[in-house]
Amino acid sequence: MPSPSADAPLEAADVDVLFDVANAAILDGLEGRQPRLPDAGPLPEALRRAQAAFVTLTVDGALNGCIGDIDGDEPLALAVARHAWSAAFTDPRLPPLRAEQHEHLTIEISLLSEFVPAPATSRAELLAALRPHVDGLIVSAHGRRALFLPAVWEQLPRADDFVDHLLAKAGLSASRWPTGLAAETFTATRYSRKAGGRSSSAA
Repeated sequence: MPSPSADAPLEAADVDVLFDVANAAILDGLEGRQPRLPDAGPLPEALRRAQAAFVTLTVDGALNGCIGDIDGDEPLALAVARHAWSAAFTDPRLPPLRAEQHEHLTIEISLLSEFVPAPATSRAELLAALRPHVDGLIVSAHGRRALFLPAVWEQLPRADDFVDHLLAKAGLSASRWPTGLAAETFTATRYSRKAGGRSSSAA
Protein backbone atom coordinates (compact mmCIF):
# COMPACT_ATOMS: atom_id res chain seq x y z
CA MET A 1 0.00 0.00 0.00
CA PRO A 2 1.16 3.57 -0.58
CA SER A 3 2.70 5.36 2.38
CA PRO A 4 0.93 8.44 3.78
CA SER A 5 3.44 10.72 2.00
CA ALA A 6 2.39 9.21 -1.32
CA ASP A 7 -0.67 11.47 -1.36
CA ALA A 8 1.47 14.61 -1.78
CA PRO A 9 1.88 15.93 -5.35
CA LEU A 10 5.24 15.31 -6.95
CA GLU A 11 7.79 18.05 -7.47
CA ALA A 12 7.89 19.33 -11.05
CA ALA A 13 11.34 17.84 -11.62
CA ASP A 14 10.14 14.44 -10.44
CA VAL A 15 7.19 14.65 -12.83
CA ASP A 16 9.62 15.34 -15.66
CA VAL A 17 11.62 12.22 -14.77
CA LEU A 18 8.47 10.09 -14.53
CA PHE A 19 7.25 11.12 -17.98
CA ASP A 20 10.71 10.62 -19.46
CA VAL A 21 10.69 7.08 -18.05
CA ALA A 22 7.21 6.40 -19.45
CA ASN A 23 8.02 7.78 -22.89
CA ALA A 24 11.34 5.91 -23.06
CA ALA A 25 9.54 2.64 -22.30
CA ILE A 26 7.03 3.30 -25.09
CA LEU A 27 9.81 4.12 -27.55
CA ASP A 28 11.51 0.84 -26.58
CA GLY A 29 8.33 -0.99 -27.53
CA LEU A 30 8.04 0.82 -30.83
CA GLU A 31 11.55 -0.42 -31.62
CA GLY A 32 10.57 -3.98 -30.76
CA ARG A 33 12.17 -4.14 -27.30
CA GLN A 34 10.98 -4.80 -23.78
CA PRO A 35 11.16 -1.66 -21.61
CA ARG A 36 14.60 -0.87 -20.26
CA LEU A 37 13.81 -0.16 -16.62
CA PRO A 38 15.64 2.70 -14.90
CA ASP A 39 18.16 2.05 -12.14
CA ALA A 40 16.29 2.90 -8.95
CA GLY A 41 19.44 3.99 -7.08
CA PRO A 42 19.94 7.46 -8.65
CA LEU A 43 16.22 8.27 -8.80
CA PRO A 44 14.67 10.95 -6.57
CA GLU A 45 13.31 9.56 -3.31
CA ALA A 46 9.70 10.18 -4.36
CA LEU A 47 10.19 7.93 -7.40
CA ARG A 48 11.88 5.15 -5.41
CA ARG A 49 8.99 4.66 -3.02
CA ALA A 50 6.38 2.04 -3.75
CA GLN A 51 3.04 3.46 -4.88
CA ALA A 52 0.02 2.18 -6.76
CA ALA A 53 -0.19 3.82 -10.19
CA PHE A 54 -1.92 3.60 -13.56
CA VAL A 55 -0.83 4.79 -16.99
CA THR A 56 -3.50 5.79 -19.53
CA LEU A 57 -2.63 6.45 -23.17
CA THR A 58 -4.77 8.34 -25.66
CA VAL A 59 -4.17 9.06 -29.34
CA ASP A 60 -5.94 12.21 -30.52
CA GLY A 61 -8.21 11.85 -27.49
CA ALA A 62 -9.14 8.20 -28.11
CA LEU A 63 -8.18 5.59 -25.53
CA ASN A 64 -5.21 3.49 -26.64
CA GLY A 65 -4.49 1.59 -23.42
CA CYS A 66 -4.77 1.75 -19.64
CA ILE A 67 -2.71 -0.49 -17.35
CA GLY A 68 -1.74 -0.24 -13.69
CA ASP A 69 -1.69 -1.96 -10.34
CA ILE A 70 -3.21 -1.49 -6.90
CA ASP A 71 -0.54 -3.26 -4.89
CA GLY A 72 2.18 -0.62 -5.18
CA ASP A 73 4.93 -3.12 -4.45
CA GLU A 74 7.82 -1.71 -6.54
CA PRO A 75 9.48 1.70 -6.99
CA LEU A 76 7.13 4.12 -8.68
CA ALA A 77 9.40 4.90 -11.64
CA LEU A 78 9.85 1.20 -12.44
CA ALA A 79 6.11 0.59 -12.15
CA VAL A 80 5.34 3.49 -14.49
CA ALA A 81 7.82 2.19 -17.06
CA ARG A 82 6.19 -1.24 -17.01
CA HIS A 83 2.67 0.15 -17.13
CA ALA A 84 3.43 2.58 -19.96
CA TRP A 85 4.90 -0.22 -22.09
CA SER A 86 2.01 -2.56 -21.27
CA ALA A 87 -0.64 0.09 -21.92
CA ALA A 88 0.90 0.78 -25.33
CA PHE A 89 1.36 -2.80 -26.46
CA THR A 90 -0.48 -5.41 -24.37
CA ASP A 91 -3.83 -3.97 -23.28
CA PRO A 92 -6.09 -6.81 -24.52
CA ARG A 93 -8.97 -4.44 -25.23
CA LEU A 94 -7.12 -2.31 -27.78
CA PRO A 95 -4.64 -2.66 -30.66
CA PRO A 96 -0.93 -2.01 -30.00
CA LEU A 97 0.37 1.52 -30.47
CA ARG A 98 1.87 2.16 -33.91
CA ALA A 99 4.95 4.29 -34.57
CA GLU A 100 3.02 6.89 -36.56
CA GLN A 101 0.69 7.43 -33.61
CA HIS A 102 3.44 8.48 -31.20
CA GLU A 103 3.37 12.14 -32.21
CA HIS A 104 -0.36 12.21 -31.41
CA LEU A 105 0.05 10.36 -28.09
CA THR A 106 -0.86 11.75 -24.68
CA ILE A 107 0.44 9.99 -21.56
CA GLU A 108 -1.55 10.28 -18.34
CA ILE A 109 -0.13 8.97 -15.06
CA SER A 110 -2.48 8.50 -12.10
CA LEU A 111 -0.96 8.10 -8.64
CA LEU A 112 -3.35 6.49 -6.21
CA SER A 113 -3.87 7.48 -2.60
CA GLU A 114 -4.32 5.04 0.24
CA PHE A 115 -7.42 2.85 0.00
CA VAL A 116 -10.22 3.47 2.50
CA PRO A 117 -12.80 0.75 3.25
CA ALA A 118 -16.32 1.82 2.30
CA PRO A 119 -19.60 0.37 3.64
CA ALA A 120 -21.14 -1.85 0.97
CA THR A 121 -23.71 -4.18 2.48
CA SER A 122 -26.25 -2.69 0.06
CA ARG A 123 -26.35 -0.54 -3.06
CA ALA A 124 -27.82 2.38 -1.09
CA GLU A 125 -25.07 2.19 1.51
CA LEU A 126 -22.28 2.23 -1.06
CA LEU A 127 -23.87 5.02 -3.09
CA ALA A 128 -24.21 7.13 0.07
CA ALA A 129 -20.51 6.68 0.85
CA LEU A 130 -19.28 7.44 -2.67
CA ARG A 131 -18.19 10.97 -3.64
CA PRO A 132 -19.01 11.41 -7.35
CA HIS A 133 -16.22 12.86 -9.48
CA VAL A 134 -13.79 12.53 -6.55
CA ASP A 135 -13.48 8.89 -5.53
CA GLY A 136 -12.10 5.95 -7.39
CA LEU A 137 -13.60 2.63 -6.36
CA ILE A 138 -12.49 -0.96 -5.94
CA VAL A 139 -15.05 -3.74 -5.49
CA SER A 140 -14.37 -7.38 -4.73
CA ALA A 141 -16.46 -10.47 -3.99
CA HIS A 142 -16.30 -14.21 -4.67
CA GLY A 143 -12.70 -14.01 -5.85
CA ARG A 144 -13.43 -11.24 -8.36
CA ARG A 145 -12.13 -7.68 -8.20
CA ALA A 146 -12.25 -4.56 -10.36
CA LEU A 147 -11.27 -0.90 -10.16
CA PHE A 148 -12.42 2.37 -11.66
CA LEU A 149 -10.16 5.41 -11.51
CA PRO A 150 -11.81 8.72 -10.59
CA ALA A 151 -11.41 9.74 -14.25
CA VAL A 152 -14.14 7.24 -15.17
CA TRP A 153 -16.70 9.69 -13.76
CA GLU A 154 -16.14 11.67 -16.96
CA GLN A 155 -17.78 8.82 -18.91
CA LEU A 156 -20.20 7.67 -16.17
CA PRO A 157 -21.30 10.77 -14.23
CA ARG A 158 -24.22 9.06 -12.44
CA ALA A 159 -23.22 7.20 -9.28
CA ASP A 160 -25.54 4.26 -9.91
CA ASP A 161 -24.15 3.80 -13.43
CA PHE A 162 -20.61 4.08 -12.09
CA VAL A 163 -21.25 1.29 -9.59
CA ASP A 164 -23.20 -0.93 -11.99
CA HIS A 165 -20.52 -0.77 -14.69
CA LEU A 166 -17.80 -1.52 -12.15
CA LEU A 167 -19.70 -4.56 -10.89
CA ALA A 168 -20.09 -5.74 -14.47
CA LYS A 169 -16.36 -5.21 -15.04
CA ALA A 170 -15.69 -7.48 -12.07
CA GLY A 171 -18.10 -10.10 -13.41
CA LEU A 172 -20.56 -9.48 -10.57
CA SER A 173 -24.30 -9.06 -10.85
CA ALA A 174 -25.60 -5.51 -10.80
CA SER A 175 -29.24 -6.59 -10.53
CA ARG A 176 -28.76 -8.71 -7.41
CA TRP A 177 -26.40 -7.19 -4.85
CA PRO A 178 -23.40 -9.51 -4.38
CA THR A 179 -23.15 -11.11 -0.96
CA GLY A 180 -20.02 -10.28 0.96
CA LEU A 181 -19.10 -7.39 -1.34
CA ALA A 182 -16.09 -5.39 -0.14
CA ALA A 183 -15.46 -1.86 -1.39
CA GLU A 184 -12.62 0.62 -1.05
CA THR A 185 -12.40 4.21 -2.20
CA PHE A 186 -9.35 6.28 -3.10
CA THR A 187 -8.37 9.46 -4.85
CA ALA A 188 -5.82 9.93 -7.62
CA THR A 189 -3.42 12.68 -8.61
CA ARG A 190 -3.32 12.84 -12.41
CA TYR A 191 -0.47 14.12 -14.53
CA SER A 192 -0.90 14.48 -18.30
CA ARG A 193 1.61 15.24 -21.04
CA LYS A 194 2.02 14.91 -24.76
CA ALA A 195 4.58 12.21 -25.52
CA GLY A 196 8.02 13.77 -25.63
CA GLY A 197 6.67 17.09 -24.34
CA ARG A 198 7.89 19.07 -21.33
CA SER A 199 4.72 20.67 -19.98
CA SER A 200 2.37 18.77 -17.71
CA SER A 201 -0.80 19.30 -15.73
CA ALA A 202 -1.87 17.80 -12.41
CA ALA A 203 -5.37 17.28 -11.05
